[in-house]
Amino acid sequence: MPVTVVAAKSPAQEVHPERYRFIDVLACLVNLTDPVFRGWHHGKQKHEDDLEAMLERSRAAGVKSMIITGGSLHESKEALELAKQLGFYATVGCHPTRSGQFDQFRGGPEKYLEELDKLIAANLTGQGRVVAVGECGLDYDRTHFAAEDVQRRHFRSQLALAKKYHLPLFLHSRAAHKDFVQILREEGFDKDGGQAVGGKGGVVHSFTGTAEEAAELMDMGFHIGVNGCSLKTADNLATATSIRPDKLMLETDAPWCSMTSTHASKAHLSSLPPALNSLYFPPATKPESFVYGRPVKGRNEPGAIGGVAWVVHRLHDGVPFEQITEKVWKNTVEVFGLTELL
Repeated sequence: MPVTVVAAKSPAQEVHPERYRFIDVLACLVNLTDPVFRGWHHGKQKHEDDLEAMLERSRAAGVKSMIITGGSLHESKEALELAKQLGFYATVGCHPTRSGQFDQFRGGPEKYLEELDKLIAANLTGQGRVVAVGECGLDYDRTHFAAEDVQRRHFRSQLALAKKYHLPLFLHSRAAHKDFVQILREEGFDKDGGQAVGGKGGVVHSFTGTAEEAAELMDMGFHIGVNGCSLKTADNLATATSIRPDKLMLETDAPWCSMTSTHASKAHLSSLPPALNSLYFPPATKPESFVYGRPVKGRNEPGAIGGVAWVVHRLHDGVPFEQITEKVWKNTVEVFGLTELL
């Protein structure tokens, strides 16, 4: 049932943690291949591998599945291997800041794209399958990693994979909205998520743009992914509130994009019931004082997706928390074809 945003004050609601379920794309997609989940911080091993303990906390917080993101050819292979081991899902693609790898690859950019193509073709079914092309897009905030023209060229080439395999896109856009939507439009993704050219829409994840930019992307048929980085400022909160329920997705982008006390989201998190707070944000320790079974400070975890959902719930005053979580669950299942989770 669609979420209807109303202005009336909502009565106090009962809390039922077992009813709230999530798919963390980004854990709501996650970077589980990051070495911080194995105890490595800034190139040094600070504590033992605690991936399994982190996964157990996530399950307790209602995370039923995850989509592990690939940010390069190498990372995509790792993401698929881990997804198969854990019974999750994966994406295959190259992040815009890594797009220079296309030109540096032995055999050139055509060979790199071919290897991505082969990886997708070999993993379209079964446990741990690829469910999206990406993470791809444009990032003009970090052109010191890859020049704008390099990013544009290899963003466009990856769109061909989404068309060929009829897969949704897992998209990244930073300070590049004009060029980002222009390329999507030129490649046939101007409406219905590119259905006319074989596309299946997708999500612009970790969205930090304006409400007007979000509206344009939604009108083109794309979903908008919200995580802690999407909720830092008052302007961010206004944009998040503007996202239509049928186009909303939630994520953590763990281990990145934690919500902190300096973010605008803090005012809304303060109302999180203790029963949920203990699940979504259990007490953490510094890496140097690591205690197995407890989170590590500064490292975001998939279980925090419940906190993201709570902030969105508070922004949509009057809409029950469970209605928000269930709508996002259904959106995610539908876009990525995760029908076995229904």
